[in-house]
Amino acid sequence: MTLFSSLTPVFIAIICILIGVILKTNKEKEKHETKSKPVSHPWVDEDLKDGTGHHLEEEEMDGEWQGLEENVAHVPFSVEHYTEAEMIKRSKMFYELLNKRRSVRFLSDEPVPREVIDNVIRTAGTSPSGAHTEPWTFVVVQDPYLKHKIREIVEEEEEINYKKRMGDRWVNDLKRLRTNWIKEYLDTAPYLILIFKQVYGLLPNGKKKTHYYNEISVSIACGILLAALQNVGLYTVTSTPLNCGPQLRVLLQRPANEKLLLLLPVGYPKKDATVPALTRKPLEDIMVVM
Repeated sequence: MTLFSSLTPVFIAIICILIGVILKTNKEKEKHETKSKPVSHPWVDEDLKDGTGHHLEEEEMDGEWQGLEENVAHVPFSVEHYTEAEMIKRSKMFYELLNKRRSVRFLSDEPVPREVIDNVIRTAGTSPSGAHTEPWTFVVVQDPYLKHKIREIVEEEEEINYKKRMGDRWVNDLKRLRTNWIKEYLDTAPYLILIFKQVYGLLPNGKKKTHYYNEISVSIACGILLAALQNVGLYTVTSTPLNCGPQLRVLLQRPANEKLLLLLPVGYPKKDATVPALTRKPLEDIMVVM
């Protein structure tokens, strides 16, 4: 009994050391798992991720990639030089035009001339792109059946997004805009323009061509398209249909190298259309002069 009593503090010390070692090991294991485990963003659509890294892996693996042509002729470039007064006038007019741009969810079925759509997409196609790869495809849908199929796909996924994927914070932020998963404008708008980014190109010989900064390039083209639509008096709402890309790509028979970036319903506002009474940030909040 005396021996046991004298050894008890030793046993307690050994047990404490073992517990400390186990806790430390578990903590380091959890820390390592947390660091190595990718952060989950359920609201991020796989189709919206830029595929640059994916391209590099394929390039290293299959060797089926081909660079751009080496020799491009350079030609003289000259433009009209406006006076300072004319520049200020034009800049103000263009700002005033685009400041009227609003996201409109109540679109009329009033017909829009097809030539206008052709021209605004031509305008979007003037956008700069990484190494002039022009990695965009503009799919114009006017067929009522296809428009309705698109609506069915989008609304089915959007209901899940609102109820499960997006989270309370995002859903609550959208409440003030009075938007939900019902997308009537996908049926009523005369045209739907679906903008796909080409994550890589395909050459006539079947080899793949790298599309540098494809998502940024296509996003710039989308901005120019919005300005072109505003210029002709047409309206839209920028829609990024979460988790709809693969289904819409199959429906519209687009190849695997194209990923949906944006969906724009295009038309005139309904006579009773409303928009949220929002304000834009003043210049001093968005510009820094150094």
